[in-house]
Formats: sequence, structure tokens, C-alpha cells
Amino acid sequence: MYIPTLNDMLAAHERIAPHIHRTPVLTSQFINQLAGAELFFKCENLQKAGAFKARGASNAVFGLSDEAAARGVATHSSGNHGTCLSYAAGRRGIPCTVVMPHTAPQAKKDAVRGYGGRVVECEPSTSSREAVFAEVVAETGAEFVHPYNDARVIAGQATCSRELLEQVENLNGVFAPIGGGGMISGTCLTLSHLAPKVQVYAAEPEQADDAFRSFKAGHIIADDAPNTVADGLKVPLKELTWHFVSNHVADILTVSEDEIIDAMKLIWKRMKIVMEPSSAVPLAAILRNKERFAGQRLGVIITGGNVDLDKLPWQN
Repeated sequence: MYIPTLNDMLAAHERIAPHIHRTPVLTSQFINQLAGAELFFKCENLQKAGAFKARGASNAVFGLSDEAAARGVATHSSGNHGTCLSYAAGRRGIPCTVVMPHTAPQAKKDAVRGYGGRVVECEPSTSSREAVFAEVVAETGAEFVHPYNDARVIAGQATCSRELLEQVENLNGVFAPIGGGGMISGTCLTLSHLAPKVQVYAAEPEQADDAFRSFKAGHIIADDAPNTVADGLKVPLKELTWHFVSNHVADILTVSEDEIIDAMKLIWKRMKIVMEPSSAVPLAAILRNKERFAGQRLGVIITGGNVDLDKLPWQN
């Protein structure tokens, strides 16, 4: 297992620079007062293809040899990684196939196809996803770019925190949601080298809390098909991301479905930006634990903005 290094992150940032946005950091005085802390939102919902995963996908795609690229790339994804891999593949002019659960938001399926990718549907479980994906790779010979258990992907995601450190000084901690752990791993990679005193916190839904339980148990615990409004956080940790989580994460905090939806509505109303339920989990965790983080300066990574506008979680 290759563990990505600081040099991998630096090389990734240079490689992907022509293909990503340096996303802005936004603040809200109202939310700061509500939280009792200073929050700095790193807006990856404004990233290319609408999510931070454009970073890791671009690093993987543009790091391929011409021979490997010619066979195309493939992945399995509930949405954003597949969308971003299709985006990166389109930029390089190579094929991309994405295995997606049939329950994934239509907006995300449409986005994959919009960037020229091919969608192959599966059942909404890890086991079905991996079985259907094996068939796709056997058929195409494409390069597998894992959504998170991939050193190239983690090095790409790590560039987000590098930018955040350049944009905001004197942070006490950085929050990101955790599903498979790609963004958290990238955050750990960057902060452990460039700002080791800054704490890394992961936030997770109570109804998909396998990373929380893994963290407490000291080994990976995987759920096959958790059910949460935060559709981007349903996948389990893998060996590479577990390395970063177990060695560098300060804590994993969980929140309820109602807290996720309330935090999402709060950001939509007060910050006037579109972000998806998975992105609201960190703010929900901060608001649930206000006493713990009172007076701190916290970076909050808003990981994506790909929302099915016809099925918003507060619309019954």
C-alpha cells in the first residue's frame, strides 16, 4: 500500500491547476454567532463539476501515461466522484464508465452523462457496486480510479487544505464530512505536514456511522447499505483512508438526520449558496458541540453542491 506524501500533494496541485478552481472561503456573521465560533467555509460546492472530487479525479486522469489513458478510466460512485472523473476524462478526451446505484440522485446521473461518461446502474449496496464494477473493468480494460482508496486521489484532495491554509490564518481545526475518507485523508496529509497543530475533525451521520464506530473500535467496521439523507457518505473506509483516519484525526462526531437538514437549510438561507446534504454534516456537528468549539477558528470544507432540486430533503 503506497501512502501519498507531501511531495505527491505538491505535484498534484501543479498538475491539476489548469483544470480546477481555487475555491473561495466564505463566512457568515449570523452562523458565527449561532455557533459561538469563527467558521471559514471552503466552498468546494463551487468547484469544477460541483465537488472537491474534481481535484483527485483530475490528478489521477492527468497522471496517466498515454497508453493507459487510451483505455479510459472507470469507477464506482454514488455521484460526485463519478461526475468529476467524467469531467476530468472529458478534459483529456478519454472514455469514462461509472457504476452508480440506481437510487443515486438523477442530477448526478445526468451530470456524469453531461460530461460524456457512461453510467452503468447497480443495486444500492457496496457488494453490488463492486460486483458490477468488476464486470465493467473486465469488459473495457479501463484504469480503475477508486473514489477514495487511491493515493493519486488522496493527493489531489489534499490540495484543498493547502489552499485553505493559504486563505485563512491561525486555524484551530478543520472539519470535513467522512464517508470513505478521501477528503479527510487529504486534509490529514496536508495539515500533518504544513500545520500539525491544527486539529482534523470528521463529521458523520448517525445513520451511517461506520467510521465513528471504526474510530472507537480501532479497526475498520463496514456497513453494506446504510440509509441517510447524506447520500455521499454511505461508503465505508478502506485500508488507505483508515491509515490517515487512525493516525491523524482528532475525533469523529455524529449528527442526526434532522440536524443535517437544518444545517443545510441554514447555509442555503444565510449564505445563499447551493450545497448538498453531505456538505452540511460538519456544520451540524459544530452546532451540536458548541461548548467544545466555543471561540475557535474552524475551517469547514463544503464538499459539494450537486443537489437534485426536485427532491430537496425538506420537501415531503
